[in-house]
Amino acid sequence: MTDMPDLLRLAASAARHHAQRQAVLSANVANADTPGYRARDLTAFREVVGDMPMRQTRIGHLGGGAGAARIVDPGTPGDPNGNTVSLEDQVLRGIEAQRAHDRALTVYRSALDMIRASLGNR
Repeated sequence: MTDMPDLLRLAASAARHHAQRQAVLSANVANADTPGYRARDLTAFREVVGDMPMRQTRIGHLGGGAGAARIVDPGTPGDPNGNTVSLEDQVLRGIEAQRAHDRALTVYRSALDMIRASLGNR
């Protein structure tokens, strides 16, 4: 039962990260016609999770973390006006971010349900 707070914290961090990613992708869509606008995205959550405290189970198990989420340029080719937003790409990335956000919330709710059940408050 000692792993539950870490699981809750990880799920909450994942939900926050994917919500932030949805906001970045929304800004991309909003600027789809802005000359010179560069499409942006967040680093993958698996790279950010290095900030979470983890326990080493054997020598060489955890090789280090990557740091906080940062906005990156996904490297998509630009239009003649310099805009790099591809609406099709943004829609697919948005769906991916929404699904990841929903998964994180499902894990969070399930962990809370397990805690409630163990306390007899289910």
